Amino acid sequence: MYFSIFIYAFISPKYRFLGAYQNESYKLHMMVLIGPFRWKCPHSNNVKKDWSDHALWWEKKKTWLLKTHWTLDKYGIQADARLLFTPQHKLLRLQLPNMKHMKVKVNFSDRVFKAVSDICKTFNIRHPEEASLLRKPRDPKKKKKKLEEAEEAALELEGPLLTPGSGSIYSSPGLYSKTMTPTYDSRDGSPLSPTTAWFGDSPLSEGNPSILAVSQPISSPDILAKLYKSQSLLDKAKINQGWLDSSRSLMEQDVKENEVLLLRFKYHSFFDLNPKYDAIRVNQLYEQAKWAILLEEIECTEEEMMMFAALQYHINKLSIMSSGNHMNNREKEVDEVDAALSDLEITLEGGKTSNTLGDITSIPELADYVKVFKPKKLTLKGYKQYWCTFKDITISCYKSKEEAHGTPSLQMNLRGCEVTPDVNISSQKFNIKLLIPVADGMNEIWLRCDAEKPYAHWMAACRLASKGKTMADSSYNLEVQNILSFLKMQHMNPDPQFIAEPAVTNDINSECLVSPRYLKKYKNKQISARILEAHQNVAQMSLIEAKMRFIQAWQSLPEFGITHFLGGKRDELIGITYNRLIRMDASTGDAIKTWRFANMKQWNVNWEIKMVTVEFADEPSLAFICAEVDCKVVHEFIGGYIFLSTRAKDQNESLDEEMFYKLTSGWV
Repeated sequence: MYFSIFIYAFISPKYRFLGAYQNESYKLHMMVLIGPFRWKCPHSNNVKKDWSDHALWWEKKKTWLLKTHWTLDKYGIQADARLLFTPQHKLLRLQLPNMKHMKVKVNFSDRVFKAVSDICKTFNIRHPEEASLLRKPRDPKKKKKKLEEAEEAALELEGPLLTPGSGSIYSSPGLYSKTMTPTYDSRDGSPLSPTTAWFGDSPLSEGNPSILAVSQPISSPDILAKLYKSQSLLDKAKINQGWLDSSRSLMEQDVKENEVLLLRFKYHSFFDLNPKYDAIRVNQLYEQAKWAILLEEIECTEEEMMMFAALQYHINKLSIMSSGNHMNNREKEVDEVDAALSDLEITLEGGKTSNTLGDITSIPELADYVKVFKPKKLTLKGYKQYWCTFKDITISCYKSKEEAHGTPSLQMNLRGCEVTPDVNISSQKFNIKLLIPVADGMNEIWLRCDAEKPYAHWMAACRLASKGKTMADSSYNLEVQNILSFLKMQHMNPDPQFIAEPAVTNDINSECLVSPRYLKKYKNKQISARILEAHQNVAQMSLIEAKMRFIQAWQSLPEFGITHFLGGKRDELIGITYNRLIRMDASTGDAIKTWRFANMKQWNVNWEIKMVTVEFADEPSLAFICAEVDCKVVHEFIGGYIFLSTRAKDQNESLDEEMFYKLTSGWV
């Protein structure tokens, strides 16, 4: 039996492809005739072209025909099918977290997870599993035509054309190893030069890598004004509809050549963030945090905003200074052995360890007078002082210290609770808001401490207890120190010995350092003066330390890492973080109920009705409808965070892509 199937497809306006597929005994033979789509002598000077990157794309089924050993029958192709013979690598306009655009050639036939891994390897960003691609959000207030014109004006692409996998990037020594050359100067924290210190044999070494490892100040407040700002939690939820499916290719998701996609850190669980090997990753994280704060994607207090502005001002100043002068730093070289030991100490979870026997044989406890408030409807906040003891993961409240051996007036088990800070340094307010899970929802309890130090200890203990950990955990002391340093940076009257050199207020472009909310509230000179005052707390920091502190402060904000999705009810949202699911009030953002991943048994997706059901060990299951969003996006966030929690400290362990697909792909 012999028959021929003729299939037409277009490669470009210049070329036409006519293939005669001959199927005999289910063996596929392909004859490809390619020539100029114009009348021309076939014996003229024909230029040879490499077709090895081309493949067949079936538009109707949105499928790449990459299994060349398959017959057309096996693919289900009929005589009237239309296939496109097209390159697999196509151009993308990629917006990095620092809002800069780069032209990147990406494999449109690879799964998005693999494509992002290749991009991150090219940019020398470790742990690409934390990043993904997001469609650019549309501002509903702007007309479509004006929006497109604004985008075209903004897309003055910077940087070279990059092709992940080209050259010898994958053979660059130590790209993912801790034996690689440090990517920042150990003396002042500035990125090393020449550019090969960043990228080795990467194509980036031929271009300008400063947009990746060096922070560039915002040049004009007009840039902030043009960018889309989400006005509510519902707006944020709609933006999250744009995350691409990691288990499908770009072409399968209707991504077009030359389309603008956003490269962002999707999962807020940053593993082994070491400034010695992650100069680019640290800078891009800093940039994503900076823009999230400036565009009011995450809430922060006025004091926190001034602290973030001071850190930005400091980083901008050091970035400009280090661009050409960091090699003249007078500080002494750090001994290699001491540096290695220091890095080990920083990298180990919990920081410095204690050798005291008491840390091993007993669990630390807290005991102090703390003001407690249990709000009820139609009542004002009235705090009542109790003698409180914190043992294991339980807080017990007594009317007085003498009654501590009796029955407590109030007892709280903090496992699975929500812990939110409510701090104002200037008014000496140090509150801790606890939402404790109960059968019918969450009980709200407020704790008030009198000073920073007790607040730091109680806050750290509450955060650990919410995860089911006690104060004996190695991370407790580090958590206390992080809270204290975060509070110290917000002080407006620092120690005089740390006061920096006088600066001219006019040199600070305050319009580019704080969010629009505070520009409406204060005059520019007032904001600049407050930034200078806050800058005195961070003036002694190196460049890399300032960026790390900025990221840590970002992580300390109550709303950090919550990805919002529209739930089945109009007034409810579902929030997903690295360790829990939250049912939230859409108008206020308050948590209605919290479920920890640690107690999760399994989760299922009903793809027909778009319902996600999560079962837990000790409490009723959670079920919600994915409104206005593909439930595959929600499913991937849950599975992705479960996957990230399995990562080990061994840096030589390769990434288990198949496990990621098993946890996130669903039925695909």
